[in-house]
Amino acid sequence: MDAEIYLDNNSFIHRLDPRTKIIIFLLTFVAILLFQDPLWMIPVAILVLIQLFVSGAHKNMRRIRYVLIVLTISSFVLWNLFSKGETPIFWRISVESLRYAIARTALMLLMISTGMILISSTRNEELVNGMIKLGMPYRVGFAISTALRLVPTIAASTQTISQAQRSRGLDLDSGNIKERISKFLPLLVPVFISSIRSTNIFGMALESKGFGAREKRTYYLKLEMRKVDYIILAFSILFVIVSVVLAIMGYGKIEGLTRF
Repeated sequence: MDAEIYLDNNSFIHRLDPRTKIIIFLLTFVAILLFQDPLWMIPVAILVLIQLFVSGAHKNMRRIRYVLIVLTISSFVLWNLFSKGETPIFWRISVESLRYAIARTALMLLMISTGMILISSTRNEELVNGMIKLGMPYRVGFAISTALRLVPTIAASTQTISQAQRSRGLDLDSGNIKERISKFLPLLVPVFISSIRSTNIFGMALESKGFGAREKRTYYLKLEMRKVDYIILAFSILFVIVSVVLAIMGYGKIEGLTRF
């Protein structure tokens, strides 16, 4: 199983400066938070879907499809329960709460998709370097980089340990969900021990190389904004400004909606 999230493609999204992609991620978050009505979120959803398929990030979305299904159902049910409207349909569900639940669920899926586009089209070192260039302290950036590297490391370690147990005759694939979970739980101990051991070795390597000895540091990776980056940023900022103006004017709201 490939635990890497980054997709080594040469798409238009991949070639953008990481700072551009980070800012687009933040602007997308602002744009979809402005509206309650799902119809007003369609333009953002179309733009995100285009980026999703151009970058190839939809392949990574397929890898977490079961998690997305659970999150979608849970979100849709909960937002219906914690909101109500003036036009009842069934039990606690109303037209207004249904529209709001669709909007909040779409918001969650769009944010996951935008984040997946970012990490699928940007190498770890490029992403962190972009954050640092935008003003983040390099120690914080390195901590984020380490956390991002730890995810595929833990996934790969889990896969290796589970394969080793299967080779010894342990049946991890039979039984119902509860039985399979109970079989996998003992595997967490060696996974965590392996992760802690790797972290200690990593920390000692950093100390031996003098990490954090100076406030400023140099970078091997050089970032350079191109003309297309400025065009994309200008369009994104203009899009968000228009969205903010429309939201202030009262567009995109659901009349008769009450949230608990």
